[in-house]
Amino acid sequence: MKTINCNLLVLGAGPGGYVAAIRAGQLGVDTVIIDGQAPGGTCLNVGCIPSKALIHAADEFEKTVQFTGKNALGISVENPKLDLSKTIAWKDSIVKRLNSGVVGLLKKNKVKLIVGWGEMTDGKTCVVETVDGPVTVKAKNVILATGSVPVEIPSLPFGGNIISSTEALALDSMPERLVIVGGGYIGLELGTAYAKMGAKVTVVEATDSILPQYDAELTKPVAASLKKLGIEVMLGTKAMGVNKAGTALKVQMPDGSEKMIKASKILVTVGRRAKTEGFGLEGLDLTTAGRFVAIGDKCQTSMAGVYAIGDLTGEPMLAHRAMAQGEMVAEVVAGENRTFDKVAMPAVCFTDPEIVTVGLSPDEAKTEGFEIKTGLFPFAANGRAMTQSSGNGEAETGFVRVVARKDNHLVLGIQAVGNGIAELSAAFSLALEMGARLEDIAGTIHAHPTQSEGFQEAALKALGHALHI
Repeated sequence: MKTINCNLLVLGAGPGGYVAAIRAGQLGVDTVIIDGQAPGGTCLNVGCIPSKALIHAADEFEKTVQFTGKNALGISVENPKLDLSKTIAWKDSIVKRLNSGVVGLLKKNKVKLIVGWGEMTDGKTCVVETVDGPVTVKAKNVILATGSVPVEIPSLPFGGNIISSTEALALDSMPERLVIVGGGYIGLELGTAYAKMGAKVTVVEATDSILPQYDAELTKPVAASLKKLGIEVMLGTKAMGVNKAGTALKVQMPDGSEKMIKASKILVTVGRRAKTEGFGLEGLDLTTAGRFVAIGDKCQTSMAGVYAIGDLTGEPMLAHRAMAQGEMVAEVVAGENRTFDKVAMPAVCFTDPEIVTVGLSPDEAKTEGFEIKTGLFPFAANGRAMTQSSGNGEAETGFVRVVARKDNHLVLGIQAVGNGIAELSAAFSLALEMGARLEDIAGTIHAHPTQSEGFQEAALKALGHALHI
């Protein structure tokens, strides 16, 4: 058996793992990275990137369909059609290009990539099954970055017509009826996309609200959009199982009665869990926090020289969190004094309209004992939002909301919902990370006409003198 010795072993080439490896390589650390699939992990291969490609294609198709009838823009289109197989092929080409880019960056920074599934035999040794036979990697330091997988419901095991988000991003034909179990961001993002492409979509959610991690003010525009798209949302409804043919979902209604919902495909999106099995992690002396690996402020685990990053370490399961952790750990291994102490961790929901949150919501700030000031500016008063509309006002839906301390005006949180609002997430995060006050945002010149003006106006509103409302 071939044996390779290195300073740093990274198990998992997802966003956190490959960023850690690249940064370590830049710092001159002898690094080996292992993964059984193409580099990029869930996010690049079957998550963030392909889902956004599908969402974009759906948006473009919906716009075309809108132009088949009367519209304020005066555009006329006849009989638009969508070939889903070509859409999926285009999505796959983007993923392939990005895979190649990651491989190139690893090579550029002298990181050795081993393709195969690795299993830790102790805290410093990993055996990898490759196409050329087993390879043993021994390392002084280890970063565990094995990611996460979709949660499976016992009554709805994956297979056949019961699919996860992975299969939903690789369908070769349009499902006539798509039933989604779970009203969180994954289910609503994909459900919205498929509804725009022509599927009849039903969302089954056990709680009393969609997107339960967001407040009602943020989710109200999304709920209105779902209704406009013809998506049926069944709240307080529990999925119980399927018929023998897998063509109908059995649900329990809020009143306790049962109902069968016809389905071409049943997409289960009730969350994700840390991917721990199959990597030998069970045999390591790792302290856990519930279902996740427990870490300190340097992402160190309970084992010396062993670090864990990304989804394996729990919420929030965000690619950019994993990347930031990976970069930091690489620098720690290289001897730098770093800790993970981020003020701002942005989260984006790519529904229609999009939602961005960073920092504390008004309720969260009050719970933490702050007296607060809030400012909310609606996009209905924003010129750029109006110019992106198709004439029915949908692009003007939403707002920017700023939450600040009442005493010194320090910004505690920023939330927004609106068309394309994801692109403002960096500005929101920067404001919190830099310790901005309301006056800092209000006093910064924002380009006109842009949606970013809503950010400035929200700060002005909190200060009591908004200009355009």
